[in-house]
Amino acid sequence: MKTKNNLLFLVLLITHVCIAQTIYFPLRGSWEEKKPSEFGIETKKLQDAVVFAKNNEYSGAKDLRQAILKGFEREPYHQILGPTKKRGAAAGLIIKNGYIIAKWGDIERVDMTFSVTKSYLSTVAGLAFDNQLISSLDAPTYKHLWDRTFDGNHNRKITWRHLLTQSSDWSGQLWGGYDWADRPPKEGNIDDWKNRPLNEPGTVFEYNDVRVNLLAYCLLNVWRKPLPQVLKEKIMDPIGASTTWRWFGYENSWVNIDGIKMQSVSGGGHSGGGLFVNTLDHARFGLLFLNNGNWNGKQLLSKKWIEEATKPSLANSNYGFMWWLNQKGTRHWEGLPEHLYYAAGFGGNFIVIDHKRNLVVVTRWLEPNKIDEFITNLYKAL
Repeated sequence: MKTKNNLLFLVLLITHVCIAQTIYFPLRGSWEEKKPSEFGIETKKLQDAVVFAKNNEYSGAKDLRQAILKGFEREPYHQILGPTKKRGAAAGLIIKNGYIIAKWGDIERVDMTFSVTKSYLSTVAGLAFDNQLISSLDAPTYKHLWDRTFDGNHNRKITWRHLLTQSSDWSGQLWGGYDWADRPPKEGNIDDWKNRPLNEPGTVFEYNDVRVNLLAYCLLNVWRKPLPQVLKEKIMDPIGASTTWRWFGYENSWVNIDGIKMQSVSGGGHSGGGLFVNTLDHARFGLLFLNNGNWNGKQLLSKKWIEEATKPSLANSNYGFMWWLNQKGTRHWEGLPEHLYYAAGFGGNFIVIDHKRNLVVVTRWLEPNKIDEFITNLYKAL
């Protein structure tokens, strides 16, 4: 009898755990909320983390045109070529098992999201890979373009993997931006930067928006239709995102594809443009990744791609395919789980994903150097 009772208890425990870990997928236009206590989360400590986020709003100008020009004033020839927008106040969401357990600010406001766009761009590359439009991530990218973008012995070595991990060291000019002028070294001058020695592709990580925009241009040539359309059809519509988000390029990034004028979008807001999106849509995107590319039973993005995208790259242990990884390295959040990965953008825009705890965290306009402290405060409640 005792053995039967033990077995019954074990079955009930397993059933309870399975139910507790089931992911809820919100319908378009609605999102169910639950109390943190339903998941064993301390409400007071969770609210303390929320208050911390609200009290540590990004200190830069709310007029993001001003913030961009100030933030990149060291760059030679830097100019704003795409749209910008005044930002809102601090906002965010904490999602547990798919349910909203905390929120703050205007989560329906559409704002610029800067380099969080890169993680969306990486996803469009993943869709191309899943659909066999890209045969191999280690294939030279020039084979997919017939123009002169990859002229030269150095540039012809560059692969899709190099572009995705920001280790290509591509040399050139795109939409008026020079690779060497994007976030130049603190030492030297224009002559030094222009005539620098080139690094072997794949060996050195360098955060560079010109090269990210190059990836977007290459993907446009592969898909042969606007990338916002691909993202909308393949990801945003299936996950029930709003119709308010937009993805922009530059005023001079229009090209002719199959006789149709299309805009090559930017991978961030460095010169304006990029993804303009609300906090709720970010959370849906994060929830898709939390569930390994599956949305309510439909596989939108392969699990294989997500595993590849969130592996440390050879050139940077903290960076995968345009996702940041909380591995040991220069961007490690001390005291927090190393399995965390996240999208990050100028001005304190973040989407943080924790598979083991079924957790998605979205912040908008949090002082960037406060993100690890905010996440640490959050984890005190778990």
